Amino acid sequence: MTQNADALDDDQLLRYSRHILLDEIGIEGQQTLAASTALIIGAGGLGAPASLYLAAAGVGRLVIVDHDTVELSNLQRQIVHDAGRLGEAKALSAQRTLHAINPLIEVVPVVARADDALLAQWVPQASVVLDCSDNFPTRHAINRACVAACVPLVSGAAVRFDGQLTSFDLRTPGNPCYHCLFPDEGDASDGPCATFGVFAPLTGLIGCGQAAEALKLLLGVGESLAGRLQLLDGKTLRWKEMRYKRDPACPVCGDHA
Repeated sequence: MTQNADALDDDQLLRYSRHILLDEIGIEGQQTLAASTALIIGAGGLGAPASLYLAAAGVGRLVIVDHDTVELSNLQRQIVHDAGRLGEAKALSAQRTLHAINPLIEVVPVVARADDALLAQWVPQASVVLDCSDNFPTRHAINRACVAACVPLVSGAAVRFDGQLTSFDLRTPGNPCYHCLFPDEGDASDGPCATFGVFAPLTGLIGCGQAAEALKLLLGVGESLAGRLQLLDGKTLRWKEMRYKRDPACPVCGDHA
């Protein structure tokens, strides 16, 4: 059984009733979600909670890209997997969990690295992209693909006790891209969790924030995070905000890109 994006049946009306009760969403908004595609790059600490909430919320098609397999050390924070799936491809493990939560949606597992060719194939098919990766080269590749296809991008990061959350939406002229905020020149590197460690609930907080921002962008609800970088201190649970602007000289989205 799959959900109908044109007319919600009784089961869908009951399943999504708490969304439908919200004036900002209603039946039309839920139908918009059912007709949308979310591309999630990474089924790890951030992709796990983000995908769970997007599936539960009724986003009609989730494409999960991850080349890695489930390891025991992942289970501390990657809540879309369980101990019975050690050695299984993360994209396939996530598909099983998400279908169990919501069998009405389509979940497409892509067991591959998110390189330029793969991103050029999948990003133009997406309504929104969630960057749940853990390294700068992949993030810059995702950004280039999203700028080229003019698809909104929700970016999250969680390392040690520090979290970051923002979005990039070039559908609005003058908005910045990821490269405007984090240029790829120099020695900056966030590094993988295996090197620095990560506080388990922090990935849930940031991943859920990514899901919330993605749903807002799909629905056109509220104020997006474009131009606003949210910084979370996991030790104090205090949020700070840093504003940033488009770089006219940006080699990705600038005037002469």
